[in-house]
Amino acid sequence: MFIVIGIVTLLIYGLLVYYIGRSIWKWMSPGSSRLLKILYIVVLTVVSTSFISGRFFGNITVLNIIGSYWMAIFYVLIILLPLMHVSLWLLRLTSLRRHYMEKIAGYAVLVLMLALIGYGTFNAYSPTVRSYDINIAKGAGSLEQLDIVMASDMHFGLLSGKDHAERMVKEINALKPDIVLFPGDIIDDDMAAYLRQGINEILTEIQAPYGVYASLGNHDRFEGEITELISVLENSGMTVLYDETLTVGDLTLVGRRDKQDKDRAELSSIVQNADLTKPVILLDHQPNALDEAEQQGVDLVVSGHTHRGQVFPAHLITQALFENDWGYLQKGNLHSVVSSGYGFWGPPIRLGSRSEIVQIHVTFHE
Repeated sequence: MFIVIGIVTLLIYGLLVYYIGRSIWKWMSPGSSRLLKILYIVVLTVVSTSFISGRFFGNITVLNIIGSYWMAIFYVLIILLPLMHVSLWLLRLTSLRRHYMEKIAGYAVLVLMLALIGYGTFNAYSPTVRSYDINIAKGAGSLEQLDIVMASDMHFGLLSGKDHAERMVKEINALKPDIVLFPGDIIDDDMAAYLRQGINEILTEIQAPYGVYASLGNHDRFEGEITELISVLENSGMTVLYDETLTVGDLTLVGRRDKQDKDRAELSSIVQNADLTKPVILLDHQPNALDEAEQQGVDLVVSGHTHRGQVFPAHLITQALFENDWGYLQKGNLHSVVSSGYGFWGPPIRLGSRSEIVQIHVTFHE
């Protein structure tokens, strides 16, 4: 079944690449040079497969970068080119010259593409701070309030790199958090890029009296043992909770493995020896186990994964898949906060979403 889906997906992608390539070739009108046409086909083939081939052949940096920007161009053109062709079809009903119309429409698409990619880049690399106020109906000893700062889906690696990490640390410290939570996808499948840019050292500069805690996401992976990855992250100044609980002051923290991990434990078994009379905060990368969390007495669950679709109209898909795909939701005594993410996956743009850091002001009362 997966093979059939993969083949169909590749066929559809190939047809879309052909559509884009043919549209660009016609607009450029380069003449009938056979050599130039062959060169164009070769370049388009390499570029359009670079994101997959770059990772398949061992995370080749140049191909990964080309592939990421190609994905941004591909996405924007798949939206703009059909609109252009419909507009041209309608304009052909007028007395305007066809060749003249096609050239003008092509330049319009080029300008709009550059504008959208520029705007999407700004949304990806200029995070906003989003704040929520919640009340947890449990006492936390002498602690009456707690300021949580949460960031997810940083996807630190090639394009979400050193500068983006430094920006995050600076922003987090400016918020003066009591505790910092990272619910997954801290790296982007490439621990070497994370270490090479010194992001591990940058993250150690985060300041929070109660510490920095993380769970792992579906992209927190590499070819070695998961214990090695956890060790690298913990040397970055955070405590990784891997289907574990931890008492921090008068709080109970719980961190789950990602849902795609076949060895992920049931939440009931993870919390069976935890003190549930204290406020329970759960880090769970994918926000798809809210009912289970509510049943097990969790008070606050922080998640990411959805990116809020990252690019329009993908948010319609995440809304259909998740009860809470972004923002705040309360279910009984459970509070769910889902971030759109600090970084990005694939194309380094956001359209219809924006990178963010989340601040949660918690008040405790029995």
